[in-house]
Amino acid sequence: MQSSPTTIIMLVLALGLVFLMFRNSRKRKQQQETMTTKMVPGARVMLSFGLYGTIVSVNDEKVTADVEIAPGTVVTVHRQTLSRVVDDNGDDAATAVVGTTATGDEEPRPVIAPVETTGEPEFGERLGSDTTGVVDPDAKRDDR
Repeated sequence: MQSSPTTIIMLVLALGLVFLMFRNSRKRKQQQETMTTKMVPGARVMLSFGLYGTIVSVNDEKVTADVEIAPGTVVTVHRQTLSRVVDDNGDDAATAVVGTTATGDEEPRPVIAPVETTGEPEFGERLGSDTTGVVDPDAKRDDR
């Protein structure tokens, strides 16, 4: 029985897809293992909902982690919410490290201040509002 060229091409494509699926699965597993080894107490992390903090402790039995989100404020989250480890090089564009501060026996902490902007409103920012959040009804708007 002879094989048609179409059948051979379909078999090669199917084998190629299976190979790519296994390779991607292996890559994801390796990345997950690397991420798990980086998530140790003291590591700065970003949670899946955008909150930054420092890991205080990890409980493998309960699959939870205690994350300090502010000095003295520790929250307990599921380990799956730890989405990535933040590098020390400060890749966060919204803040800049100004200096360090130390109080008492604690180790010095970085002092973070907002980066100056160009004065243009950011996406979603209301024009004509003051610091209380009340919008001035007499403020000029471009869309009228």
